[in-house]
Amino acid sequence: MNDDARPAPDPQDIPPHGDEASRQDPSRRSVLWTTAGVAGAGLGLGALGTGNASAAEATAPQALSAAEAAAAAPARQGRTMAGVRFEGRSTIRVGIVGLGNRGGSMIDLFLAVPGVQVKAVCDPVRDKAEKAAAKVTAAGQPAPTVYAKGEDDYENLCKRGDLDFVYVATPWELHFPMAKAAMLNGKHVGVECPIAMRLEELWQLVDLSERTRRHCMQLENCCYGKNEMRVLRMAHAGLFGDLLHGAGAYNHDLRELMFDPDYYEGPWRRLWHTRLRGDLYPNHGFGPVANYMDVNRGDRVVSITSIGTPALSLAEYRKEHVPAGDPSWKESYIGADRTISLVQTAKGRVIRLEHDVSSPHPYSRINSLGGTRGVFEDYPERIYLEPTNTNHQWDDFKKYAEWDHWLWKEHANPPGGHGGMDYMMVFRLMQCMRLGLVPDFDVYDAAVWTAPVPLSHLSIKAKGAPLPIPDFTRGEWKKARSGMDSEKPAE
Repeated sequence: MNDDARPAPDPQDIPPHGDEASRQDPSRRSVLWTTAGVAGAGLGLGALGTGNASAAEATAPQALSAAEAAAAAPARQGRTMAGVRFEGRSTIRVGIVGLGNRGGSMIDLFLAVPGVQVKAVCDPVRDKAEKAAAKVTAAGQPAPTVYAKGEDDYENLCKRGDLDFVYVATPWELHFPMAKAAMLNGKHVGVECPIAMRLEELWQLVDLSERTRRHCMQLENCCYGKNEMRVLRMAHAGLFGDLLHGAGAYNHDLRELMFDPDYYEGPWRRLWHTRLRGDLYPNHGFGPVANYMDVNRGDRVVSITSIGTPALSLAEYRKEHVPAGDPSWKESYIGADRTISLVQTAKGRVIRLEHDVSSPHPYSRINSLGGTRGVFEDYPERIYLEPTNTNHQWDDFKKYAEWDHWLWKEHANPPGGHGGMDYMMVFRLMQCMRLGLVPDFDVYDAAVWTAPVPLSHLSIKAKGAPLPIPDFTRGEWKKARSGMDSEKPAE
């Protein structure tokens, strides 16, 4: 769950014949603090990086043409990363880039995992970097090198020869260049959600991972939730029968936080609602359901159609809670208060995705899975499986604790936030790196789980037109292989 991000202009909104300087994104500070200029620009973020029609003017045929062009797989530059093991080493040397809300808390979990050494920390706000460095020394490790000399100092961190893994928890638009820098400098990289904002960037990350032989992973912590991992094992054991449908969401009322000048470093997250109408944050809901259905491991997602409500709630909240004269009054919100997307798989299954951070609603990721023998639904957790259940009444999910994943049996009370899933994710990733195992998910999963960001926006603009989702695996999805449902390794 990433809390450090900023919007940026769409490549289609940049003059095609300008010099290279005109193509550069504004500095992070200018985007974070100069809300009047950024919000007033009225830039539309088509996020496809292909086609001639702007997202703001997209008709269904134009949207389909653009999406088909982006979905076409470019020629492979390397070899597949599906099933590729880490090298294996006794100590994993980590560099952390971004030490805001997310990175500043995740460093505690890296320090809590045996066999991990934090060698370097990076943030343009020196105070944040130095506080993180103090945590490292307090944990009994040597003082890490601090990188806080401007916006691009992460490049120097990535160039170090004594790092195995770079963890990125920064503004969304920085995820792509930072992942790219890490791989080009020989590092495996894990990135908070979403891993990139454009389809062309997703393809580039796939190509870079294959060419450099470095893993590039979307660090989707919700895949490691206790309920998610239990449902995963039950689904793979056939308890739900043949899988038919699933649903996931990020429905989380963030209005107060998005207008809080102290919680986020500037208005970056709110500003995305002036750019995109689609699902800004699909990963938390998409990742677990994709795992249940073995997406990229025997099935694949092939299309998405999205619709969205009017964008009313942020402006209404501002009217009631924000004083006149605040820079946010110059912002015009276009992001749908709620987006709903339907994703189809090659086997005909259906996945429903929802996103809503703007309107009043108790927290929910929905987390539902249904098949020919029954259904599970979360928030609150409940289950109905034949032949045990035949009375049309929900049953108690706690009865199925025997199906808990070995990670949750071994770490019954994990440290850290989000109910322990953060620690499980870090522990398992570091374990895979130490023991030379195949990671639980890879660059292809990262690309698929993030593709709804640009595609849902364009589908909404095209009045719900179904758009193709690229096969980032280039056919490897047809081969069954391991994923999140792992066996406990021998240490």
